[in-house]
Amino acid sequence: MSETRGIRCGYSRRSFIVSVLALATTPLARAQPALDARTARVIAAAVAQTKSAVRYDGSYRRIAYPGGDVPANIGVCTDVIIRAYRAIGIDLQRLVHEDMSAAFASYPQLWGSRRPDPNIDHRRVPNLQAFLRRRGASLPIPTSPHSIAPGDLVTWMLPGNLPHIGMAIDRRSMDGERLLIVHNIGLGPRIEDALFQFPITGHFRFRPRSA
Repeated sequence: MSETRGIRCGYSRRSFIVSVLALATTPLARAQPALDARTARVIAAAVAQTKSAVRYDGSYRRIAYPGGDVPANIGVCTDVIIRAYRAIGIDLQRLVHEDMSAAFASYPQLWGSRRPDPNIDHRRVPNLQAFLRRRGASLPIPTSPHSIAPGDLVTWMLPGNLPHIGMAIDRRSMDGERLLIVHNIGLGPRIEDALFQFPITGHFRFRPRSA
């Protein structure tokens, strides 16, 4: 399958350059409102993925619809988000496909597709960005770490023009200034102090009460 049909939303194993990022596992040092139960569950589902070995693989695969997923031992950055929301009954595969079917021209035309494809569309960062904007979940690009709340989604552009996505969680960096991020940037889901490691292209607060 050609690379244009698959996904590249992070570094490959060969090209991934790891910098040592400080982690903090203590509760938030800065006073914040208590998390609502659904946001806490989404965060917990994202963090739980860091306990399993996941090989970075964005190749095109046919999957079930709705509720389809690639094998649990593989995934990319978008799969962290998709799997986290599935834990609270929100199926981004179905939601993105339905919205693209209704408004295909409103989504990026980057892959030569002539119609929505539920096998891959929801696993592409630009499509998730378009969906979240259309759902009214977009917030201003953060210039300060204090505008980020636990459960927020952040997108970046990595070197090589690779789009990337991760989720802010309710833990802070060692200096207490930044929320940590759960993401898969090439070596499986990890918790890292990554908020300002790359140029931010989007900030989203997606808090659906139902699908």
